[in-house]
Amino acid sequence: MSLTTLLAILGGLVLIAVVAHGAWTARKAGPKRAVPLMEEPHFDGPAPAPGDEAAAAADPLDATLPAVARPLRRPSARIDALIDAIATITVEAPISGELALQHQPGSRRAGTKPLQIEGLNAETGAWELPAPGQRYSEFQAGLKMANRSGALNEIEYSEFVQKIQAFADGIGGFVQFPDMLDVVARARELDQFAAGHDAQLALLLRAKGAAWTPGFVQQAAGRHGFVAGALPGRLVMPAMEEGAPPVLTLQFDAQAALADDPEAQSLRELTLALDVPQTSSDQEPFAAWQEAARSLARDLEAEVCDDRGQVLGLHAFASIDVELKKLYEALAERDLAAGSPAARRLFS
Repeated sequence: MSLTTLLAILGGLVLIAVVAHGAWTARKAGPKRAVPLMEEPHFDGPAPAPGDEAAAAADPLDATLPAVARPLRRPSARIDALIDAIATITVEAPISGELALQHQPGSRRAGTKPLQIEGLNAETGAWELPAPGQRYSEFQAGLKMANRSGALNEIEYSEFVQKIQAFADGIGGFVQFPDMLDVVARARELDQFAAGHDAQLALLLRAKGAAWTPGFVQQAAGRHGFVAGALPGRLVMPAMEEGAPPVLTLQFDAQAALADDPEAQSLRELTLALDVPQTSSDQEPFAAWQEAARSLARDLEAEVCDDRGQVLGLHAFASIDVELKKLYEALAERDLAAGSPAARRLFS
């Protein structure tokens, strides 16, 4: 049974809808307010095998490059054959990063799918985004075959071909594309897998009594590791890994956060969410989600509810935990372990 089907059977425990409430009567206490407060590693390749020196002398280009840049290339951190359709672009001689940047496509997307162009640094052997002052002996372009918008289609692939062909022509290179029908078929299969192994968990924190102001919520959440996010009304629990997506998000009405006087606003509901494929299971994000729900519910005097406003018990969390373990295993078997770069890109 897929995770999607089980969660539906569990009564929508992980699908949250904002529940409308009636206005406070004059007899109810005002909203709770905040209490004022005081203020890349180096890669050493193996030594050249006997005869390598002679081969380098026979090839003037190779003779100028360290051994790691010839047969041993650092794998790309941005393009992955598991989830990308990859076009290769060869050039007769290394070209400058300035020339590559000059001919980059104006948009880094083909339809709803992001694309990237990388160059093989002629000195370091690393795949990287073209940069001024560097020289590149080869290029590759990757187009994501699936994301949460769906599978790559023929129109999007054709747009990718047009953009990369124009780039190759601009730098005087020769480009080879994978077969469109094969790419589209792989994209559909990948999309089917992703749809059956995606999980975004969310629950509702609903005020039992007095409402809260945005400041009160931020103060309470801050005691449990949440900080302000990039979007109004969004708090995040940062990941331990620098640059990684947040482990948890806590959201409230953005209009309240954008009001001229936010502390005059009243909040009665918050959404606590966990995007499962974005965080490694080693960080135990589900346990963090469950603990944050309990701690915030205690501090805010709130109930933990599902989308129908019904209080969630311990058995509900236990049931979800069992299914999540199966999900983590399935993702890992596909080489798309939760929290890996490929998984983060696919489930986005």
